[in-house]
Amino acid sequence: MAGEVGRHLEFCALTGNEARGLELLSENRNLFDEVESPLDQLDFLTGVEVLLQRVALLGHDALPTTGYAGRTWTVAALRAEVKSRADDLAARFDTRNGTTVHTDRRRSRLDRAPLLESLELTLRPRGLDDLAPAEPIAASAPAPAAPRTVTAVPDSLPELIVRARALDEQGHPDAQACWARLRTLVTARGHVHPDDPAVGPLVRLRADLLADEGNRAGERDEYADAADLHEEAAGLYDDAGAPGHAALARASALLATAEIPAPDTDATDTTDTTGTDTTGTDTTGTDTTGTDTTGTDTTGTDTDAAEAKVAALTAAHAAMVRLHEETPGLAPYQEARLLRMRATALGLRLQTSHSEEHAVPVFAEADLLHAFAVRHDLPGQISNALLLRASTHALSGDLPAAVAEIDALLDRLKAQGPAWHLPRTLGLRGRLQLGLRDATTAYADFSEGLRLAADWPADAVGTDRLHGDLAEACMHLGRPDEALRHLTLSAEAHLRRGSRTDAFCAHSNAAQLSLELGRVEDCIALLDSVLAEPDAAAGELDDRLLAQLRLTRARALHAGEDLKAATAEFVTLAAESAGWDDDPGSHAMIAAETAVLLGESGEFGRARQAADQALAAHARAPRYEKVSNCVRELARLQAQQQGADGLADALDLLAVAGRIADEARTAGYEAHGRSLDTALAYEHGRVNAYAGTYEDALTALNRAVALLDERSPEPDRAEEWAEEWAECVRLAGAVEGIYLERPAPALTRIDAAVTRLTAAGHTELTEPLISLAARLRDEE
Repeated sequence: MAGEVGRHLEFCALTGNEARGLELLSENRNLFDEVESPLDQLDFLTGVEVLLQRVALLGHDALPTTGYAGRTWTVAALRAEVKSRADDLAARFDTRNGTTVHTDRRRSRLDRAPLLESLELTLRPRGLDDLAPAEPIAASAPAPAAPRTVTAVPDSLPELIVRARALDEQGHPDAQACWARLRTLVTARGHVHPDDPAVGPLVRLRADLLADEGNRAGERDEYADAADLHEEAAGLYDDAGAPGHAALARASALLATAEIPAPDTDATDTTDTTGTDTTGTDTTGTDTTGTDTTGTDTTGTDTDAAEAKVAALTAAHAAMVRLHEETPGLAPYQEARLLRMRATALGLRLQTSHSEEHAVPVFAEADLLHAFAVRHDLPGQISNALLLRASTHALSGDLPAAVAEIDALLDRLKAQGPAWHLPRTLGLRGRLQLGLRDATTAYADFSEGLRLAADWPADAVGTDRLHGDLAEACMHLGRPDEALRHLTLSAEAHLRRGSRTDAFCAHSNAAQLSLELGRVEDCIALLDSVLAEPDAAAGELDDRLLAQLRLTRARALHAGEDLKAATAEFVTLAAESAGWDDDPGSHAMIAAETAVLLGESGEFGRARQAADQALAAHARAPRYEKVSNCVRELARLQAQQQGADGLADALDLLAVAGRIADEARTAGYEAHGRSLDTALAYEHGRVNAYAGTYEDALTALNRAVALLDERSPEPDRAEEWAEEWAECVRLAGAVEGIYLERPAPALTRIDAAVTRLTAAGHTELTEPLISLAARLRDEE
């Protein structure tokens, strides 16, 4: 696909998407070194040159970019290098063929003028200025690291095997390229294993490749596959006479097996579409536990599943300790890895249980790993131990202590390395800062982490997660457009890594954010493309995640005023979710939304059936606010559309909402938005007003105002409270002054409200009241 990538870069250059082109170039940096066909290489390099030429013409020739391994590049320097190599290739082809075809083709592509100034790509609103070197970040963030020297992949097979194993011992990210190359060579027809004592037998190499494949499966959360691959690798290591490696493989299998979700517990919550998962787990040891910065318990509500996982991790740790004790002759790096996996198992147990008693053993194992790594001078494992300590402080709720540990670790990494630990460490520091509500510092940490991550293979340093974290920081800072771009980049990085579920989750969040920004068409287009993916279309995707994507699409269709299509999708989802015995709460919410859409279409019989489904599910897993909103809105719609004829049914629905409010009060539930009681009183006012029973409407609205006056608003909800209060007063004034024809008391009410709102600084809320007062005075 090298030629196609070159054409894609050329397309970006000719449509005003130069910044996107540079991103794509960075994502495909491997093509500089891995394209074996000279013709494909020429096609790729010409596309690269078209892009770089355009970027230079726009005055950004000093912009840093990605190029050949071994040095850092600017646009100008890389353009000169690419031009030299591509000109040489074209000339050699033309000399051989006795023509000028390839030189002419290159000239034609390079001379082509842009097709148009700008073609906005879906969810890609970015320009070259966004790629310019940023202003200095906050002083709390680490200084830029020196450019690294990239390890080239050797051509000699014995040398390649030795290099891969040496890099793997260090945990070096460049080992991945070596294993990938070896996997290609070993599986090729006619492969002959080198007869070299330094390399060892073929069975040892096959075990190495299986272990690497198991690690990558674990990173994608494919724990069952990872466990099987590690077990198979352990057997081959035994055959090869490598007991230390066999022990490591078996420990990895134990950890992966403990991570396998219990049956019926791996469902995706279809009700949470607003945030990015900030907890996660990296069993490589560089970020073993996380801190939940969203304020939600991300271990889930299934207590039985959590207890089962705690038990599995406890057993895995005990088995690793026995394995460690029973395996003689371990090399220091092997013993350190076993110690790290032991600590990882306990860290995951703490992350699952959130129990204080589980924190102490993690600290003990981390300290044991640290002492061993210091004694044997293993920088990577020293870093892992310190990161484990910081993560454990975070999970224990001591975020300042976690930040102090992270800051000390960052100082050490900048001074002594390993440099590839910096991006993940900065990522954890950023998540800690979000937990401390310092989004500005978090943004700086994530941005610096991404900048440093560009030096390494993306899937080795967590680029996908850094983009997701940066999206969350952007939302905290009120930068939704930037957040949307990072969610999209996160999804793309997950796809390249093979983590399709994570990619679809990121796409789901991007679609939800697009919808919140009012970009309905973008949202629908994105979801249509995701839902058309073969595994989604074939139903191979997790059914809850698929339902979440369809749910967001249905909401987008509703927002786009395609009521018929939206209703059809909601009805289908409500029918499917009725079978989710393990998740009645999500079914309650889907059925509630379905009822409202059916009500908007005037199908009140079907709407009531859907509402009854929501109520039945709510009885099993309460969703007070969502279900109350549903029945109140359904009551309003019926009264609005049917007037007095619909009053009885509307009041019956409001009686149901009243019972829900009573249940919530008894359970001690506090609504996140409007109070259920004041919302119910207000809805009684609207329903009676639509039905023409104005005295009852006014009584209900007066009650709503009184309830609001009784509740002192929280400081962060003062504006919301004022909006609700002002609307209740406005509607009460309209009912009293216009429909009951009592303008004098209505004007007294309205004038007092205007005075109160003005004194509180809510002058923008007085405009509807002032307009209503003017109308009443005109009619007097």
